[in-house]
Amino acid sequence: MSGQHRVAHGGSDVQRAQPLSFEFDGRRYQGLQGDTLASALLANGVHLVGRSFKYHRPRGIMAAGPEDPNALVTVRRDAARTTPNLNAAQVEVYDGLVAGSQNRWPSLQFDAGRINDLLSRFIPSGFYYKTFMWPRQAWHAFYEPRIRAAAGLGVAPAQADPDCYAQRYAHCDVLVVGAGPAGIAAALTAAASGARVLLCDEQALPGGSLRSGSDARIDGQPAAQWLHAALRELEAAGNVTVLARTTAFGYLPHNMVALSERLTDHLAAPPASKPRERLWQVRARQVILATGAIERPLVFPGNDRPGVMLAGAARSYLNRYGVVPGARVVVLTAHDEAYRAALDLQAAGVQIAALADLRPAVDSPLAEAVRRAGIALRTGTTAIGTRGNLRISSVGLVATDGPGDGTRAPEWLHCDALLMSGGYTPSLHLHSQARGKVRWDEGLQVFVPGAGTNGCRSIGACNGLLGAELARVFEEATAAAAAAVRECGFDARPRSITVSGDQAFTGGWIGALPQPAGSAAGKAFVDWQNDVTAKDLALAVREGFRSIEHIKRYTTTGMATDQGKTSNLNALAIAAQQLGRPIPEVGLTTFRMPYHPVGFGGLAGYARGEFFAPVRKTPMYDWAAERGAVFEPVAMWQRARYFPERGEDMHQAVARECQAVRRSCGLFDASTLGKIEVVGPDAIEFMNRLYVNNWTTLAVGRCRYGILLRDDGFVYDDGVVARIAADRLHVTTTTGGAPRVLGMMEDTCRPSGRSSRSG
Repeated sequence: MSGQHRVAHGGSDVQRAQPLSFEFDGRRYQGLQGDTLASALLANGVHLVGRSFKYHRPRGIMAAGPEDPNALVTVRRDAARTTPNLNAAQVEVYDGLVAGSQNRWPSLQFDAGRINDLLSRFIPSGFYYKTFMWPRQAWHAFYEPRIRAAAGLGVAPAQADPDCYAQRYAHCDVLVVGAGPAGIAAALTAAASGARVLLCDEQALPGGSLRSGSDARIDGQPAAQWLHAALRELEAAGNVTVLARTTAFGYLPHNMVALSERLTDHLAAPPASKPRERLWQVRARQVILATGAIERPLVFPGNDRPGVMLAGAARSYLNRYGVVPGARVVVLTAHDEAYRAALDLQAAGVQIAALADLRPAVDSPLAEAVRRAGIALRTGTTAIGTRGNLRISSVGLVATDGPGDGTRAPEWLHCDALLMSGGYTPSLHLHSQARGKVRWDEGLQVFVPGAGTNGCRSIGACNGLLGAELARVFEEATAAAAAAVRECGFDARPRSITVSGDQAFTGGWIGALPQPAGSAAGKAFVDWQNDVTAKDLALAVREGFRSIEHIKRYTTTGMATDQGKTSNLNALAIAAQQLGRPIPEVGLTTFRMPYHPVGFGGLAGYARGEFFAPVRKTPMYDWAAERGAVFEPVAMWQRARYFPERGEDMHQAVARECQAVRRSCGLFDASTLGKIEVVGPDAIEFMNRLYVNNWTTLAVGRCRYGILLRDDGFVYDDGVVARIAADRLHVTTTTGGAPRVLGMMEDTCRPSGRSSRSG
């Protein structure tokens, strides 16, 4: 066993015959091959993993993916290989891993910064806009140094990173982002047409929700078996590339998608010759987004204590890693998905103290299964708070249909874990980055993809199929893939995939949970990492903010490292309620790159050290160096500046050289100049419209000095232009000026007159 909370059987992602040892905050623990740091810590009963940014409140593992706002750690291999702010749910444990918590002093259990929590009434959202205005002289001397010292979470390494990072450009017909059931079905259909397919997924093992447990039978076999067979088929296909541990973090114009592939971070002894990460810049003719959906937390007082986590995450930890979140669990939900978590956990030996549902009545096969299992089901019930210090110890439940004056006493249930689920929010990040529109779905109470852009399709949960039967997901995915490959010129038909034994899930809740009048006040968190509460959002509205973008910045909700993955929709609902406006009218905040934090090393690639700014030498460089030339950088070129003789300074050497040129001749190396060829029947007229010169009168075989102006009349570049033929000009630019001049020319020759480049 690798911990008291590891069950004896199950866990599709771990190898029980391969135990390993790792360290967290100086203490040794045991894990299994295939564990993430989050699952290994939970197996050892560790929920407390960090402190929040502002109030330094204890924070525990809340999710099982990159959406977790709490579990940020620093992983250290040596002094030069120290990486802060890694998500524990994405850090794969290897033998000898050393990790530590962040944003605490002197220890995680006792953090002196917790005093901010006691002073929270004096430092609400936006306090810095009012507090640091006076006295005026104190900003540079007092405020700014202390703010900078307190900023950030992890500590950046002090030494240069010795690892190498690769970059690669790739082209494909169809790029599928996300290898859950929808993405795999789409990839299978596209691959059968003969199209070049690239399938990427951020997890170490593709499969998505199928790895978290499914009762469905697909093509007549259990879901797990179908998944393995499908992945083997894709990996065996010569026209398919499958990239695991790869995050699509940016969608750029013209179907350019940026991918970050983690190559060696999961290895105990990475080969020195292998890059640590690879940045893929993929140009795809068609892109299919199967990025899934993110489970929403519930907003109620005390919802941030360690031990409070998402119900879907708890189910994933159980079925993927064989780990349970506690021994006695309470489930609080407004969505059917949490019922499956309760049933799976009880079957694994966990005591379910109660399943409280916010909905007044639940009539579904899952509800009947819960009752038959002997789990106390309480409908129409909300939570009014939690108790505990470094770990939840109890939760207070009260009926929502009781007296409104607060006379109905809550029932406090002992527990060591509280699982919550407010439903699922489609992951719209890449769709929005592709300039796709979003629309509000009144039935689902979420934003879903609206009008897309050419060559981009969304499928599955990210397209609003939340809790739908797998059959519907497969039908949509295969139809979208067939349409995509047909756009690429291939013949394709949707792949037939049969499903049985599956069912749909319904429900959901957005915004703060109802609280009985007179109930004890407490912090109900919306953004866990930045300590933004429901009261902070209400304060922003009272202080006059109306735009959701302004509310976001005033409160900092959605501005943490998780980019608001778990907080955005709840924050919108609370702000809309305070404003008295419908959510679609309030709108959605902007999704920006990167989807998930990306290391600087991966972005820099090979551009480091002597390769950061490669030295370019002209054909005359060696000749000039032999004659004692002093060189100067001109753009990226090294060009001889002057040739001093014994005892001469620069002015004396230049004067002597000028005199020599006047008396005899001089030699100038102009090979560094940019060179552009303008060819075509309208070449002369094209140049007339760009330069101030008249090129019509330039005879073939002659040269003329040209001046290029910007739209505002300022000189942009200059150079000699030679007319090679009636329809051909050879244009030189200043050293280093060719890229910008070429860009200006390309923008000008577009029929619309608008730039074809972004930003």
